[in-house]
Amino acid sequence: MITRRCAAALLLALSGSAFAADTIVLVANPIGIWLIILGLGFLIAEAALPNYGVIGLGGIVMFVIGAVILTNTEVPVPMMIGLGVVSGLLLVFLLVHALKTRPRHTVSGDAGLVGSVTAITALQSGNTLTGWVHLQGEQWQVHSATPLQPGQRVRVVARKGLLLQVAAADASPPGE
Repeated sequence: MITRRCAAALLLALSGSAFAADTIVLVANPIGIWLIILGLGFLIAEAALPNYGVIGLGGIVMFVIGAVILTNTEVPVPMMIGLGVVSGLLLVFLLVHALKTRPRHTVSGDAGLVGSVTAITALQSGNTLTGWVHLQGEQWQVHSATPLQPGQRVRVVARKGLLLQVAAADASPPGE
């Protein structure tokens, strides 16, 4: 809350100095200067906040509109357009990389276990239908309807508490 008040006070101080300045650029077009400052602020906020381009797009639009308002000044139009294009390309680049970091599929819990393929590490003594596997960094007890062998590749088909139901990996998964 304090930082918002400081930012508001700083913006008011800048606007007061903009109206009091004796240069034509600031006195003639304070709205253009404000739009450029807000646009740059939105672009900085886009880098700091976890959203997907909404604030950055608004920042680019405000920056370009503010620059267009200032076309009566000595700032060349191609430079304003170039800055808008470069900002837009930067925003697209950041959006593409942000979307690539999104998870593609579940890798934990029941959804991460079911369908996983692993090898039998040990069998329970006297029972070839029950054994142990190492999966997702943990030892799991498994049960199969068919006899198991150490080293055999199996696919997890279900989970019941701490017991995994498995089938031979060459068997098709359920639902196919």
